[in-house]
Amino acid sequence: MKIPPEKVIVALDTPSLQSATDLLDELKDHRVWVKVGMELFYGAGPEIILNAHNKGFKVFLDLKLHDIPNTVGQSLKTLSKLPFDMVNIHAAGGKEMMKRAAEAIKSSYHPPLLIAVTQLTSTSTEQMNLEQKIPGDLALSVLNYAKLAKESGCDGVVSSPLEVKIIKSICGDDFLTVTPGIRPKDANHQDQKRVTTPLEALELGTDFMVIGRPITGAKDPKKALEEILRGQ
Repeated sequence: MKIPPEKVIVALDTPSLQSATDLLDELKDHRVWVKVGMELFYGAGPEIILNAHNKGFKVFLDLKLHDIPNTVGQSLKTLSKLPFDMVNIHAAGGKEMMKRAAEAIKSSYHPPLLIAVTQLTSTSTEQMNLEQKIPGDLALSVLNYAKLAKESGCDGVVSSPLEVKIIKSICGDDFLTVTPGIRPKDANHQDQKRVTTPLEALELGTDFMVIGRPITGAKDPKKALEEILRGQ
């Protein structure tokens, strides 16, 4: 089974504008998205978003905004002047913050998709129970955040692929799931705890799969991407 390129978001996890631009040039023959995270945005600035947009990529701005409602809303109004297609906030910021974010997005000239982060895929059930003193199942926490995000006007959530089915069953098939924690079969899991292969994520029904180091850390990123798209 092949992986549709429009479902793949390549994470450009580097602080360097030049290295990120070089990666864009290597991957430009494929209709994948690219993710600009905190490390790259803070290191390279808005120019990397403009570069990616001008090269024909759709851009996911991954800043995980989390602050008081007014600050998040005003920040998104400013950020939305840039040509990105998706942005995220932390669901832990609460309903009022997410509603303010949704209002700010809708008032922009080219409204991007608004996605809420539920639980990071580097967090295990045991770790969350111990550190946050939250009893019960991690999936229950993810689902509660997803329901709150939908009620607040978000287009979807960031979650593990393992939680896609339950999110879709409660929030509807049109509620988007963006899933990190994707690793090809033989790849190192590194700091990810709740992971699947690209094919498993596709079968679970994810809308977008975020893949970084297995592509960007490869000797030949273009070849690594093409192998993933072929379902290998």
